[in-house]
Amino acid sequence: MHPYPLATEPWLAPLWTQAARSQHGRLPDRIGLRTLLERSHEISALAITQPPAYAAVLRVLYALTARVTVLDVDDDGSGADWSERRLDILEAGRLPADGIEAYFRTWEHRLDLFDPARPWMQDPRLADQCDPDRTAGVNKLIPTRASGNNHAWFSHVQDTDPDPVPADEAVLGLLTWHYYGPSGRGSAREVNGERTASMTAGPLRGALSYHPEGTTLFETLLAGLLRPDPDVRREHDLCPWEREDLPDPAGPPPEPQGPCSRLTAVSQHALLLVPDPQNTGMATDAFITWAHRGGRLPRTDPYLIWQISQQGNAYPRPADSGRALWRDIDALLLNQPGGTAQAQRPEVFSTALEITDATEEPLAVRALGFEQDGQAKDRQFVAGLTPPVLHHAEEKDPRTRQTAGLLRSLGELYGRRVEYSVRRACTLYMREAKPKEAETWVEQAAALYWPQAEERFWARFGRLPSGTVLDRAETRSEFLRIAESVYATVTQPVCHTQRGARAVADARIELYGGRPGPRR
Repeated sequence: MHPYPLATEPWLAPLWTQAARSQHGRLPDRIGLRTLLERSHEISALAITQPPAYAAVLRVLYALTARVTVLDVDDDGSGADWSERRLDILEAGRLPADGIEAYFRTWEHRLDLFDPARPWMQDPRLADQCDPDRTAGVNKLIPTRASGNNHAWFSHVQDTDPDPVPADEAVLGLLTWHYYGPSGRGSAREVNGERTASMTAGPLRGALSYHPEGTTLFETLLAGLLRPDPDVRREHDLCPWEREDLPDPAGPPPEPQGPCSRLTAVSQHALLLVPDPQNTGMATDAFITWAHRGGRLPRTDPYLIWQISQQGNAYPRPADSGRALWRDIDALLLNQPGGTAQAQRPEVFSTALEITDATEEPLAVRALGFEQDGQAKDRQFVAGLTPPVLHHAEEKDPRTRQTAGLLRSLGELYGRRVEYSVRRACTLYMREAKPKEAETWVEQAAALYWPQAEERFWARFGRLPSGTVLDRAETRSEFLRIAESVYATVTQPVCHTQRGARAVADARIELYGGRPGPRR
């Protein structure tokens, strides 16, 4: 069996800064964890194309950053010392070399993907507790591969003869399962004479997470750190690879004891990769099953927008491929954005704002998620990146409460109206209550309206630093003009007939709120 040490094997793809490229010339396309931390100040971001894998990797990197900077505990309990120590590291311009050296000297042996005794983020007991003839297979490990009877979207593979998976790709699939894995049936696992295959959904299943992002990965990792509670102790707040023993699968999952375990030890799934004995750095099979039979971990991820259901239950804002990131802006910048959902800003933003005070470049927000149902259906990756906006957080700029909410509400108002108006026009034209063509018209209108509205939103929002006061009437007119143009484009093909022209003219009033009656 060939080792695959994640500390040194080149499995992560960095995007090097222009300054690094100018200084060093040709730079490696892939690097290991240790080099990534050592050179994070020379990296702008990561070139991970799958948003859920990117979100998972960031959580691991946050935990490692907390360890090497000793920001995993708050010694004096006031929060002030922790903030000062973080700003000192930010001023130093790079992660501390001695902290990186000390951590990897202690834990590098636990960061091997294919270690036979303790493979990283895996449970070696599955080789005995699961039926080796009924594995999940590597096709199920990788989200972009079709498995079973599902359609192939990204690659053509067969369950009967699957292609081996390169280790760098297998790591991302492994992490995606830990955070976004479905509920339902996995490989049957027998523990203490009891055999079951029922799995619980992962902690980020179907959710969209939001990450403060600086001009370098170094800034991004510092901004993404959580301030520990005063009672957090390093010896109790352990990442999975730092535990002396594997957890008991027959019992309840260990409760997170601090930021590091909260970020990395929240999986509801157990996995084991089967390496290719003949080919270094390849996985040929995988076991995927449940991790804990007794209960589940609470969902308290600090990078999610939490909102309240009509039944009074907290749930994360779901990933929606049809929803642009700017529509969440007030829930990201305001302490209490209002509305029936009672949205709560991601917890991490409260401490991330300290970084905006110390850097010349304000932080942006990267959104990463996976549109999924609770069980097996994976619909679409979701990703977005705002311009630098966190200096507009309510604590920094009181105008944001009025401006962000107004811009978003007006943009969404005319988005709803143009969709309703084209549906109404199609209904009048077809003379049917629910013509199937109406949804096509609505989809076309949405595809035209929302990108233009987003462009207008950021253009307006970007004026705030100059002190421009937002004019409500002018802003309303800008979104209305976009809606009018979209409506004309979508309905134009039927305007050549008298019936079509009349239907389009009658439905156009919906752009302006419709006839007197209940407001839309």
